[in-house]
Amino acid sequence: MGYLLDANVMIAAQNLHYGFDFCPGFWDWLLVANEAGQVFSVEKVGDEVLGLGDELSDWASEVGGGFFLRPDASVFPAMGEVSGWVNGQGYEPSAVSTFLQNADYYLVAQARAGDHAVVTHEVPSGSTRKIKIPNVCIGLGIKCMTPFQMLRVEGARFVLETAS
Repeated sequence: MGYLLDANVMIAAQNLHYGFDFCPGFWDWLLVANEAGQVFSVEKVGDEVLGLGDELSDWASEVGGGFFLRPDASVFPAMGEVSGWVNGQGYEPSAVSTFLQNADYYLVAQARAGDHAVVTHEVPSGSTRKIKIPNVCIGLGIKCMTPFQMLRVEGARFVLETAS
């Protein structure tokens, strides 16, 4: 099973927990896990991150398309499943429209198609005004977790070097 990262995982990592300046090990781990075929995101998330115009954008530009997956033919049936589920849950039309136009839709569909877990900071909500990734994942039986859960499951460790 692989993992697909929501934009908020990378944005929060940069701004809060794993800044490039003090925790480069997190970013290195993402690249190693990507090369091992474990951690990815989707092209639409990449577009969001690239649009920020900051250090995270620079990082995303450097890692390129191998990290940010483009939808292929296997994703299109999953997009129909996700769209069908979202449309059948009683969400407000504006919430459905917004969801189907943003990266979250592509992220969940790619996870469905590739049997990946979605990694996000979002939490489920009972609101009909905004569709949250975990709600869709729960509804479609897609594994969803926080980045901290992913790091623990994968045994990631960011250890200080010892002075010689």
